[in-house]
Amino acid sequence: MKTAADIFVEVLEQEGVKYIFGVPGEENLAFLESIRKSSIKFVPTRHEQAAGFMAATIGRLTGNPGVCLSTLGPGATNLVTAVAYSQLGAMPAIFITGQKPIKSSKQGHFQIIDTVGMMRPLTKMTKQIVDAKLVESTVREAFKIARDERPGAVHLELPEDIASETIQDYQLAPNRLHPRRPIAESKAIQSAVDMIEAAKHPLILIGAGANRKRISNMLTEFIKKTGIPFFTTQMGKGVVSELSHSYLGTAALSQNDYLHDSVSQADLIINIGHDTIEKPPFLVHPESTQKIIHLNFSPATIDLVYNPSHEVIGDLANAIWQISEKITVSKGWDFSIFMPVKNIIETNLSQLNPSSPISIIKDIRKVLEAKDILTLDNGMYKLWFARHYQSYCPNTILLDNALATMGAGLASAMAAKLVCPEQKVVAVCGDGGFMMNSQELETAKRLNLDLVVIVLVDNTYGMISWKQAGMSLPDYGLSFNNPDFVQYAESYGVTGHLVTKTNTLEETLKLSIKTGGVHLIAAPIDYSDNQFLGKKS
Repeated sequence: MKTAADIFVEVLEQEGVKYIFGVPGEENLAFLESIRKSSIKFVPTRHEQAAGFMAATIGRLTGNPGVCLSTLGPGATNLVTAVAYSQLGAMPAIFITGQKPIKSSKQGHFQIIDTVGMMRPLTKMTKQIVDAKLVESTVREAFKIARDERPGAVHLELPEDIASETIQDYQLAPNRLHPRRPIAESKAIQSAVDMIEAAKHPLILIGAGANRKRISNMLTEFIKKTGIPFFTTQMGKGVVSELSHSYLGTAALSQNDYLHDSVSQADLIINIGHDTIEKPPFLVHPESTQKIIHLNFSPATIDLVYNPSHEVIGDLANAIWQISEKITVSKGWDFSIFMPVKNIIETNLSQLNPSSPISIIKDIRKVLEAKDILTLDNGMYKLWFARHYQSYCPNTILLDNALATMGAGLASAMAAKLVCPEQKVVAVCGDGGFMMNSQELETAKRLNLDLVVIVLVDNTYGMISWKQAGMSLPDYGLSFNNPDFVQYAESYGVTGHLVTKTNTLEETLKLSIKTGGVHLIAAPIDYSDNQFLGKKS
């Protein structure tokens, strides 16, 4: 005899789930007991938001949905930001919430909200399970929908009485094979080849979708064959090594960026895996004569700043391979106009003050190896890292340029370390974002992770302060005080460090990694060089 909760957890095991993160409540106790008897490790977090961020990061790194759990009411509402993070960032994740019994009521409407209705605009699918016999099919559907392109968030509500329902002699169906993605149509491929060969100044843009699947080798070979320069969106970093001579840079801003001098001179942009939910890497103006080829798993979403001339829809790696096989390297291509911008970004902006973002980025890049993982919270520094932190491998810099929420950096780093235990993992957080979920230091310590968290300290919400100054508004409403971060870390049993003039970030980071365990490094950051982020208009 099996309960609905037992069946649910068995399906999760069959789907390859290794961890469930969350904060359970009394309505989840039958489900929690089923987890206890399974091979899945349950990781209690200190806030449901962190559990959701961790599940989404598992999905981002593996392609298989991560899973998290909360109770009803306030537990479910605490998940909302993480659900949106998963959905907008195309990170497959399953969000499970409990609910009071639906066949009888013992507590009236205490803590009850319409969780399914609340989740509907934020997810690919949201459903309440109303019968133990529907558990297996519903959970399998949830995984398929979360995983399919475009990936995202799925929510399942498991009421307390349904979780305890029993079924005699129940056996799971064999796990199905994951279907292969359809390939692009040959005429669409040929049209793309013709457009690329006919262009004079073609340019490649690599977006977030290219980081979701294994297209790195195919795209790298295509760029080597053609020599076409490329730039990336913030979430497209690392698909092709940024050590490549063809790499121009990353679009940190949507307009008035140094990189846009190159973008404006391209007559054809080959847009690989870009998603319009990510902040635009450039703006397409109505009077523009540029042509854009949209290569992606799904058709383009047309809006005011994105209207492609041609679409190639299907498996990205296969589409790139088909184009690469057919294309003839054109003697009419001219890439020389793109290179001056590359030189400006790499050299002219590098001679800045010791506490500048670039100085911090250089120290971290010196210490981390090619496949080590850097996770970012959200703040002013993210723009600097997007532009200047060189990424050599896919998904080795995890930043959020879709929901762009604060508070996710530490949780994302914890999940990354669980998925990739052999790689060094460093989280970079602003003092504002870090304090939103800083209690998860306890979770990291409890999991015995080797993890370094760098907190950049400027005592203000730096991104908004920059915008405020850019609008010539007075400095108002954005400053705050911080704890003594060394003592704060030590209160969780974590090693704390403070970067000073005699104690550099590079040295401290090396020591922290060598020592092992969880380390927090507080480092001052000076944003006076923000003027160099965008060119003068």
